[in-house]
Amino acid sequence: MDGLRYHEMVTWFADPCSLDAVRQKDQVRRLLLAFPGQIPSPQRRQNRLSVAALVVRLRPDHSLDYARKRLVTQAKNKYNAPKYRLVVRFTNKEVIVQIVYARLQGDFVLTAARSKELPRYGINHGLTNWTAAYATGLLCARRALTKLGLADKYEGVTEPDGTLKLTEALDEEDAPRPFKCYLDVGLKRTSTGHRVFGAMKGASDGGIFIPHSERRFPGYDSESKQLDAEVLKKYIFGGHVAEYMESLEEEDDERRFASYLADGVGSEDIEEIYTNAYAAIREDPTFQPTEKAQDWKAESLKYKKLRLSYEQRKAAIQAKIEAFKVSGSAEAAAEDEDEDEDEDEDEE
Repeated sequence: MDGLRYHEMVTWFADPCSLDAVRQKDQVRRLLLAFPGQIPSPQRRQNRLSVAALVVRLRPDHSLDYARKRLVTQAKNKYNAPKYRLVVRFTNKEVIVQIVYARLQGDFVLTAARSKELPRYGINHGLTNWTAAYATGLLCARRALTKLGLADKYEGVTEPDGTLKLTEALDEEDAPRPFKCYLDVGLKRTSTGHRVFGAMKGASDGGIFIPHSERRFPGYDSESKQLDAEVLKKYIFGGHVAEYMESLEEEDDERRFASYLADGVGSEDIEEIYTNAYAAIREDPTFQPTEKAQDWKAESLKYKKLRLSYEQRKAAIQAKIEAFKVSGSAEAAAEDEDEDEDEDEDEE
């Protein structure tokens, strides 16, 4: 018989915020009343197995992901007003920023922007770096506000200087409130200076109200609890890319920026490229589909086998029967002719 105390047994159970926490505590109290001072080992093993099964059952359906619940669950007193979230995702070749809201049927996308659209605004290289994430977030924000009719009223930060500026409501009477959404980072680690916060900064400067602080921006010092605005401004205009490019130029290693140099883009041109791109995004953030070199829909329809109706299938079968009858009669006539020729030869 192994001795067991109350505080020792509580550590075996699942998260105290789980659905069965109250029931588990009542079970502990009953066991302590039945066995004051000790609990049999079989019961001890059974409790461990039941708690492990509970955790395995709850986690696959995100029942323990409380941050995800807070992003999706909507207030019951908001008259069905959706809770929007700024979804930022990264692939090996692009940055994707979407404004999404949840319904019982699933997620619905209000607007979306991809860094592959940035060449239209003059950014042809580095479509996955921090500055490209900022530009994609800015594009998504301006596109959403244009769609909602708020682009003229909430312009955001037209000249970013690296300081923290949140979108505030207008002082005018009966003026609409700013569009509000929450950052959705997915499975990314929220480390200081991550690109996901670059997309958030771009959307915030674009005129969307996103509750956040300055603690995760590049240039924030955890010891002094202050943000170096110059460092953040350097990242917004691609200064960190220009510095790295200059360092490689001094070492005569130009392989990493070969595509930049092939298009005649040097380290001194990067800031101007991003400045012009931000102005172009604000001027026309609407989505324009890319021009297709070939009509792929018509090309694919050429190889699509259309489904025949019942009448068409019957007509095709009848045509095969008729063709078989004609071919059979022709073969029979040919055989008769061969037999006649053989008979004539025998008589001769």
